[in-house]
Amino acid sequence: MHAAAMVDDLPWGRVWGQDEAVALLQAAASDPDRLAHAWLVTGPPGSGRSTLAYAFAAALIAEPGDETAMRQVLAGTHPDLTALRTEGVIISIRDARALVERSSFAPSLGRHRVIVMEDADRMVERTSNVLLKALEEPPERTVWILCAPSDADLLPTIRSRVRVLRLREPGVDDVARLLVQRTGVDEATAEQCARLAQRHIGMAQRLATDAASRERRDAALRAVLGVRGVGDAVEVAGRIVQVATDDAKALTAERDEAERESLLRTLGVAPGAVVPPAVRGQLSALEDDQKRRATRSLRDGIDRVLTDLESLYRDTLMVQFGRGDDLINRELGAEVEALAAAWTPQRTLGVLDRIAATRTNLQGNAAPALALESMLVTVANGSAP
Repeated sequence: MHAAAMVDDLPWGRVWGQDEAVALLQAAASDPDRLAHAWLVTGPPGSGRSTLAYAFAAALIAEPGDETAMRQVLAGTHPDLTALRTEGVIISIRDARALVERSSFAPSLGRHRVIVMEDADRMVERTSNVLLKALEEPPERTVWILCAPSDADLLPTIRSRVRVLRLREPGVDDVARLLVQRTGVDEATAEQCARLAQRHIGMAQRLATDAASRERRDAALRAVLGVRGVGDAVEVAGRIVQVATDDAKALTAERDEAERESLLRTLGVAPGAVVPPAVRGQLSALEDDQKRRATRSLRDGIDRVLTDLESLYRDTLMVQFGRGDDLINRELGAEVEALAAAWTPQRTLGVLDRIAATRTNLQGNAAPALALESMLVTVANGSAP
């Protein structure tokens, strides 16, 4: 079957480009002898890890042909599904313990109880240790499904307790065809967005449906190309952080307000009324969760800029080694050619290393503006500051 083919039946119809993985999980869901009690689904961002995990969960929980139950699982509302969608920078021990507790319950309506942990790579070591016993000896009808970019992102003790399923990374042409089907954009725009997103399906779809996102990406890369000294580095770093902050606010503001209104309504507080002292603690806890989500959204936005910058200097290195026919940022071809001529490959590699170090520093809670300033000074000078 062609890699871009799509499975139409529930619950697999939402899974795209992963025919081999779908076939394996279909067999596991229907044959107890093939069903492991803990799985790790790995693949690059945008490859569909979570989509596949929930499809598998639906196949495990619902009886064959029970479309109502399948739709409940896919919507995240079935009582036998427990899912953790990470909205903080890391997965907390409290959240991990809650999953372990739920995993011990027998299924109430379905064939299995399924625990889905998205972004399992965001566990620190002590959080991972909370899961070990539950993954090693889960109840007979409980199945764990973890998702992460790579099995190397998890501790060896976790990897030894799960069956790893590595997803295929789709090609640019595959993603472009999907964009045409889903969004109706023309083929040229679809190809451009798939290429610039480096085959990340979610990001490609956003670029395809939001011209402003494409313009912001282009502006950020051109601004970095124009950095010539410390002053430029400070200015451009500030602009990147501001754009990422604005994007994060746009993505979370509407949801934050809806959550606040829903909580107050549940607690019996009328719209516009003064919040009673008795419920302020719950409102404060919600606001803390929202702040953590906003922090992650900001860091994810900056990480996306770093990914785009990596593609720019990857293109530069490709030209330096005579491979200019395989550029990601073809629209900046002239600028990339000029940079490749002005720099040595060693300098380009040094900048790529610095971008990787900046990503690590940001994961360690470094101040975004300062981390980017330091990186851009390296871009301007060609050596570590």
